Order: sequence, then C-alpha cells, then structure tokens
Amino acid sequence: MIELALSNWVVRALILVGIFALVALIVFAVSNTATRRLRVGRELARLGGEVDGKTAETLTRQRTEGVWAKMVNRIEAGGLDLGDTAESEIAKLMRSAGYMSATAPRVYTLVRLILIFAFPGLYILLALSQPEMPSMGRLYFVCAILAVLGLYGPNLFVRAKADRRRQEIINGFPDCLDLMLVCVEAGLGLESALDRVGREMALSHPRIATLLTETTLLMRAGANREDAMRKLADRASVDEIRSFTTLLIQSDKLGTSLATTLRVYASEMREARRLRAEEKAHRLPVLISIPLVVFMLPAMIGVLTLPAIILAIRQVVPALTGG
Repeated sequence: MIELALSNWVVRALILVGIFALVALIVFAVSNTATRRLRVGRELARLGGEVDGKTAETLTRQRTEGVWAKMVNRIEAGGLDLGDTAESEIAKLMRSAGYMSATAPRVYTLVRLILIFAFPGLYILLALSQPEMPSMGRLYFVCAILAVLGLYGPNLFVRAKADRRRQEIINGFPDCLDLMLVCVEAGLGLESALDRVGREMALSHPRIATLLTETTLLMRAGANREDAMRKLADRASVDEIRSFTTLLIQSDKLGTSLATTLRVYASEMREARRLRAEEKAHRLPVLISIPLVVFMLPAMIGVLTLPAIILAIRQVVPALTGG
C-alpha cells in the first residue's frame, strides 16, 4: 500500500486532499465552538434592541433554517427548481420522520440529486487510483448501481427513521395517557395536563413530550382546542394519536367526562401494547428456527450419521464388491 502511494500520483493527491479536509474539519469545529457564545450574545442583543420590521426575522425561522435550507434557497435563487410533483407526499413522509421544516422536501430532493452523482464519482476516483483500470462494462454497471443507491438510499433512510419514530411514540403513548388521566382526575384542565405530562416525560419519552409541549404552546398562543388537537395528530402522523385527538374533540363537543374518556382509551392502548408484545413473543420460535435449520441441524445430522457412513465404507462396501 505504501509503495502504491509513493508510485501513483492520484493516490498521493487523494491522501493530501483527505489530510486537508481533516484539518479543515478540525479548524471548523474549534472555531464553531469558540464563536457559539459570541453569536448567541449578539443575537440576544439584537433581539433585545429595536429592529427594523423589514430586516427582522422570527426566532423560529432562525432556529429551523440551517445550512441545508440556506443552500436550497441559494440554488433555487439561481434558477434550479427543487420542487417535486409529489411534494405533498414527500412532505408527509418528512413530517412522519420528524422533519417539520417547510424546506425539508426540497432538502430531501437536493440530497438525492447530490448522492446520484457523488457515489459514482467516488467509485471513478477509486478506479483511477488502481494500477489497472476496470473495463467499461464493469465501470458502467457499478456506476449505475451506485446511482440507483443514491436515488433510493435517502428514501429508505427516511422511511426507517419514520418507522422508528412511530414505534417510539406508540410504545410510550399508553404511559402518557396514564399520566394525563392522573392529572385530569387531580383537577387539572386539558391544557394544564398536557403541559404537566410534557414536562414529566421529557426524559423518558422525548418525542411525545415535544408533541405535547408544542400543542400546549399553540393553545396558549390563542388557537382553539380543536385546531390544536388536529395539528397534534398531523405532526405525530400516528394512527393511535389521531384517534386520540378525534376522541378528545368529540368529548369536548358533546360535553362528556374527559377522565372517563382517558380511562377507557388508556385501557385500550395498554391492551394493544400487550397484544403487540405477545405477537413478538409468538414470532420468536419461527425466527429461532431459521438459524437452527441453517447452522445447527446440518451439524447434528453430520455427527449422528458420520459413524454409520464410515462403518459402511469400511465394511459393507468391501463385502458387496467382494474385497
């Protein structure tokens, strides 16, 4: 490997680029850490003073608009439209994965476009660094596979993250209902119960706590209870929470007891969680049988039949052949 690096200029160039990128990354991390307090102080000072309405920005936009969002805005300002024909479906998928920013679908499209060209480009650079260049057919085939991987890789990643987020919310929601039931039976209203449960579950179930806290802030900002509940269901993108919000809206309109509603739904959620656990437990024998058949069963068959096979080769076969 060292002789190849000394003899090939492409490898030396790649090593130098890697060292430069590593040093630049370290310098960027150190400078970012050193200037963070200064930047926060400047922002607080600017927000505390009088700011012209034309140049003022909301704190939420400054928090959510990161480097990727700024890159998307610059690219679209240059004339390249990153919109998609199925942008509503992409936005729904991004919200289910936890990306609530308005620019998330366009960032998703930009990442896919970058990876389509980045993966084949890296393979071509690695192929150029080899002593022998691969054939054109192999180069074309591998680049096509890497381009397809760059196209569908982000989709698989986002869907996997959405499934993990949905599973975490579903597993922690019965505990949320129990705490909310305790708060309502203690005399708290719905808004106070959501706020209290959100603060109590900040460590055990942070995703549910974030949803409840945002709903509480939305109610305190002046939104009515129905709109806040419907937005909670949209942000969660989970059927259980959507049913729960619909149940709360109907209970509020009909004037039924909130504690009774929470008690019945909490019991159903606990039963559903128990059934999911039993389903996973019943799947274990089937899953265990796969390595049993593939690895253990051939070894057991070999151990049991090998002495008989050796005996047959030594005694039965010579007797049949007259040896």
